[in-house]
Amino acid sequence: MKHSAYKNAGVDVDLAANLIKRIKPHTASTNRPGVMSAIGGFGAIFDLKATGYNDPLIISSTDGVGTKIKIAIDNNIHNTIGIDAVAMCVNDLIVQGGEPLFFLDYFATGALNNDVAEAVIAGVAEGCRQAGCGLIGGETAEMPGLYAKGDYDLAGFSVGAVERTDLITGDTIAAGDIILGLASSGIHSNGFSLVRKIMADNKQGIGYSSPAPFAPAQTMLDVLIAPTKIYVKSILAALKVKNAKGQPAIKGMVHVTGGGFIENVPRVLPENVKAVIEAKSWTLPPIFGWLRDQGNLTPDDLAGTLNCGIGYIVVCPADKAEEIKAALQASGEIVYAIGHVLPRQAGEDPIEILNKDKAWGA
Repeated sequence: MKHSAYKNAGVDVDLAANLIKRIKPHTASTNRPGVMSAIGGFGAIFDLKATGYNDPLIISSTDGVGTKIKIAIDNNIHNTIGIDAVAMCVNDLIVQGGEPLFFLDYFATGALNNDVAEAVIAGVAEGCRQAGCGLIGGETAEMPGLYAKGDYDLAGFSVGAVERTDLITGDTIAAGDIILGLASSGIHSNGFSLVRKIMADNKQGIGYSSPAPFAPAQTMLDVLIAPTKIYVKSILAALKVKNAKGQPAIKGMVHVTGGGFIENVPRVLPENVKAVIEAKSWTLPPIFGWLRDQGNLTPDDLAGTLNCGIGYIVVCPADKAEEIKAALQASGEIVYAIGHVLPRQAGEDPIEILNKDKAWGA
């Protein structure tokens, strides 16, 4: 097929077939109970019964990496962006207590470069290993004319399961509950349209290859490309802390992504309560301070756009907070008690952030 009309039109199916061979070892490294099919078939097969669930509910999530992917492309760093794609999906699944079971990726480009594509998918496989889910399929789309030379996009889809009795909904969150915050690994994968604009406009002349002003041992690229932290295994461990009914003591969780605290925290709260978060309970990581200063961002801008150093939130009863915190720390998480839940009066906002001007202001 070397001289096929399709290849002359810009699509090399032989190259795509070679890519499938190259990525099979990466996908094989993510095998887990339930995986039944190897990559390359028309459909991916997963045996839910083999996972050991008795009365499972299925949870699904799909997401992309956003414009962080442009930083990866422009700087020829392709081996971590796949971790971001997995993280954005599986961190959403675990919010409701769902264990990620399998993942499918969608990689689209104008002209296939197998070295780049393999590096990206190797990152996807690494993310799946971190999350304990199988990479069982996906799609590689070559679409000449739709993407500029060298550009590509990456998205993913994940399915998880949770026992019906262990589903986390947030419905039981009540006044007096404690809010725990888990440290982020950086900016994660939201807000990068703003980040890229600040990088382009910054008055210090800082580029991606420049030493970070706040961390000279790292370049700005090192800081910005750091992959999104995957919280799955830590949260699964914390869900083993039970209440008197034998159910997970955790009442609600939040993946702090696009919209920051302001948009995401209220999504898990009942209408009769509000979250009160103390901004002074953790230190704003220096990358966020640099973005604030160079972008003239207000504390409200930070709270409504970025994770500000907290990538994941757990809401739990006060009498279980220390046990849950200990379980998370034993899994390697940095955990802060960042707030509590109060009754919410008519007309009140569902979230209040105390001292953000002092803690996050210039």
